[in-house]
Amino acid sequence: QIRLMESGGGSVQSGGSLTLSCAASGFAYNDYCMGWFRQTPGKWREGVAFVNADGTSTYADSVKGRFTISRDNDNRTMSLRLNNVKPEDTAIYYCAADHMGTNMFSPLEYNYWGQGTQVTVSS
Repeated sequence: QIRLMESGGGSVQSGGSLTLSCAASGFAYNDYCMGWFRQTPGKWREGVAFVNADGTSTYADSVKGRFTISRDNDNRTMSLRLNNVKPEDTAIYYCAADHMGTNMFSPLEYNYWGQGTQVTVSS
């Protein structure tokens, strides 16, 4: 059974830090591009950060320099470190895997999703 499970969400003050984790099982994790998306009510699911099977990473401009994505292939986990968070980072954060397409920022091009974890940043 394919499964992605996020953890680490919570409430944090503006300027603070938080680390999200995603645990994967049921598929060939090491071969897949993995990513983090976020979504707020009434808005499109936004691509945040991505890490390829070879460890190379890509970030949305809105989080570049503040967020860091990493993966541990031995433990089949992926993390997103959020530094210097802002109120506009408040969202449900989703882990995604199995990118099939040409635009890694498109949520339509991922086959596997976690259930999401809430991040709330207060000013």
